[in-house]
Amino acid sequence: MSHAPFSITAGELSNLGSKNIPDELVSGRHLIYNSPAALSFNSPGAHGFGVKRAGMAIPGSVMLLVSPGCCGRNTSQIMAGPEYGKRFFYFLLDENDIVTGKHLNRIPQAVKEIVDHLKEKPSMVMICITCVDALLGTDMERVCRKAEKAADVKVRACYMYALTRDSRKPPMVAVRKSVYSLLEKGKKESDTCNILGFFSPLSDECELYPMLKSFGVNRIQEISRCKDFNEYTKLSHANFNLVLNAEARLAADDMEQRLHIPSIELTRLYEIDKIENQYKSLGQVLNVVFHDSRYRVEAQNAVDRFCEKHSDAAISIGSVLNANAFELALALIKYGLTVTEIFADPTPGDFTYIHRIARLRPSVRIYSNLSPTMLHYHADEHPATIAIGEDACWYHKKAAHLPWNDEVQPFGYHAVTNLFNQMSRILEKDKKVVSK
Repeated sequence: MSHAPFSITAGELSNLGSKNIPDELVSGRHLIYNSPAALSFNSPGAHGFGVKRAGMAIPGSVMLLVSPGCCGRNTSQIMAGPEYGKRFFYFLLDENDIVTGKHLNRIPQAVKEIVDHLKEKPSMVMICITCVDALLGTDMERVCRKAEKAADVKVRACYMYALTRDSRKPPMVAVRKSVYSLLEKGKKESDTCNILGFFSPLSDECELYPMLKSFGVNRIQEISRCKDFNEYTKLSHANFNLVLNAEARLAADDMEQRLHIPSIELTRLYEIDKIENQYKSLGQVLNVVFHDSRYRVEAQNAVDRFCEKHSDAAISIGSVLNANAFELALALIKYGLTVTEIFADPTPGDFTYIHRIARLRPSVRIYSNLSPTMLHYHADEHPATIAIGEDACWYHKKAAHLPWNDEVQPFGYHAVTNLFNQMSRILEKDKKVVSK
């Protein structure tokens, strides 16, 4: 029996093609090893925006978690934050509830008790349910309607279903639709747009803000910047939505059907030429010309400075980061840098990048964060100068670390500029520590 961690080169994976991804890289086909990436995704109480924290994106809302005790315990990490501590309520299921489903008749009363208990009426109650109700086949829309009638408050559901992770509507896709579902038709304002995709804002320095404002989009709305429920309702006044994360497509489609707000999708990229082409395409759709040369030059200068000083760096890339691991790897390779490995599980859509990586650097090794064989991964056998992504940092204790997973979201040219500036700073700091 081999004790080597499973891996495959970019060249080998490219030759197999998107329809023949090895079982080790597909989570539903084997036991799952809870590496850092898996823990961050699977535990809704973990770092970042899991289903429960995302479900409270609506200002003034509260959440009722309907679950067995074991599923509720990991919420304690979220409740430690002052902004969430008083917004969580629990409906714990016992064995009798799970077997009979009797708890469904008591949820409306529980919602009413929450509303009556609070000094200020919440803007809405989000009911978060787990795999238990998925297996029971619970009709949550019906439960929510009964709860709305009992408590005289808006009620929606979000789904913490690990079983739907690989489906068309995984948990983080479904919850995005839920948090925008309270919006009602409003008067359209030509100078207003929404940014959809994340539960935290873009970096204030992102060029997208001034570029949109340069041709008259004076109001750029994000759910994370809404101070109260009234500001949330104004999201329905947008003339169009900019979708920056594919997980928000379902929500955008729903807003287009219900509220007649069209959407335009952009992708977070780290290839400067692709960013430029994407902005040109956006300008054509909006019938404007973006003047982006200043931001493009800043990004290129940051890349050039890094490559000049650190061209020999060996780079390890993880998937717990604000990027598509394969697109980021391709960008770094195109800039002339050496990417040695990628910790990520590819989807068919990633093969656009994998085929290009294979042509430029076929020896890049791809590891699955979910494969139990990663227990046998030893960083000393795969030395890296810098690790990008929280999981890559975890594997490479001795490398320079750049988690690149802050909640404030990078995008566009500024993402490239900031990434390379941080890479330079961290490597320079690491050299000073070594020299001492």
